[in-house]
Amino acid sequence: MRLDHLSYAAGPDGLAATAEKIGSLLGGTFADGGIHPRFGTVNMTLALADGTYIEIVEALDHPASDKAPFGQAVKARSALGGGWLGWVVSVDDISVVEQRLGRSAVAGNRHRPDGTELRWQQIGVNGTIADPQLPFFVQWDVAAELHPSAGADEGLSLACLEIAGDPQRVSEWLGETVEAPLEDVKVEWVAPHGTPGILAAQVQTPTGLIRI
Repeated sequence: MRLDHLSYAAGPDGLAATAEKIGSLLGGTFADGGIHPRFGTVNMTLALADGTYIEIVEALDHPASDKAPFGQAVKARSALGGGWLGWVVSVDDISVVEQRLGRSAVAGNRHRPDGTELRWQQIGVNGTIADPQLPFFVQWDVAAELHPSAGADEGLSLACLEIAGDPQRVSEWLGETVEAPLEDVKVEWVAPHGTPGILAAQVQTPTGLIRI
């Protein structure tokens, strides 16, 4: 189990403008990630060091975004002006999480502009919707060289996550201590005054630490 990526919902300016704004702050360029047909969403990604990445995601005007939990979550966050949607951990065997949560993972896929298809399974989005401090889980079904973090600029790395929430609650959700998937990332836990969830991410860049 390890930190896989952070998900950020596009603001009122839309996907491209949000990605351009954050990319400019970090000195990086987001790549077109393609449409998630099962979820009614589309994303752009920025690869970071240590096998992680940031995705900017936007809900499409499509029935799938009203039916799929991930589409619902993105649409709701964007309706509030956009911002951090959640964090995602990668597991080698998602059946272990299925057994613990008592439900089945759903398949996800998207095609990059070059036609490459990325496939994965995910579970726990409803948990994230109910309690945004909780991550959801993915198991990638593609080779490592196709992971969205591949080819990252090693000068960009996630240095710190600021999360409003309770580490004990998150550990219970993960089924192991919260430090396990976050061993390479500093986490600052803040007592939530209002909705729990990611407050900010600090990214180390060649020009210094940037807080988003």
